[in-house]
Amino acid sequence: MLGTLRDLALAVVLGYAAIAALVWFAQERLMFFPRPALTSVSPPPGWQLEEVVLPARDGTRLAGVLVRPKASRGPLVIFFGGNAEEVTEGAASAHEVYGERAVLLMNYRGYGRSEGSPGEKGLVADAIEIYDWAARRGDVDPARIALHGRSLGTGVAVQLAAARAVACVVLTSPFASALDVARNAYPWLPVSLLMRHPFDSLKHAPRLKVPALVLIGAADNIIPAEQSERLAAAWGGPVERLRLEGFGHNDLDMHPGYHQAIRTFLGRCLP
Repeated sequence: MLGTLRDLALAVVLGYAAIAALVWFAQERLMFFPRPALTSVSPPPGWQLEEVVLPARDGTRLAGVLVRPKASRGPLVIFFGGNAEEVTEGAASAHEVYGERAVLLMNYRGYGRSEGSPGEKGLVADAIEIYDWAARRGDVDPARIALHGRSLGTGVAVQLAAARAVACVVLTSPFASALDVARNAYPWLPVSLLMRHPFDSLKHAPRLKVPALVLIGAADNIIPAEQSERLAAAWGGPVERLRLEGFGHNDLDMHPGYHQAIRTFLGRCLP
């Protein structure tokens, strides 16, 4: 009997260790879901579309599009998407979401036509290079660059805002940290020891003084609303919260007030 219990305990320990090892080695596949490039991308009617290929510092080629309502110098929104998003798909709705403002949609490493493999350090370093490239353009006013991150992209946008001067930040379904999201999903695993991509937005939030709009799905079962509220409460600058009842993680932009809230916010901080 004692031997049977010992064998059972050993089997449980080995099984637990095997699951932990699987999470360690496969976490990129659990966090990032690269999407293939779209066959075609269209801007809003009357807008200009520019295909962008930007070599990162390590030689990785990043690809995306810049859509503009006009050729003259003006404000810019840089968008960072979710973990399963091919962001150039948003080109066609840029006017509906952001009004008369240019929008830069660059895919993460491994997404769309961008080369490489995604990871926190690479995505944040790329975001800084993308910002610097955009700020040097003659048709972009560097004093009027805003960031919009959605889900995973909020972790990138927050770290970029901590590294560069931006006019304001829009955060859709943000987390306090990806590590906290993982803890909620896997409370029985030592995720703090396993996770290589924690995206700790909460660490940066108190020293960010720029205005932020935080859009929260009250029924979000992927990034709980409490996560977004924690980040908003820690933000060092003025914060506007919009909590949309009955909407979750993937349908938040279908709420009739979602796009209007973004345009109104940008109208104040990015005229």
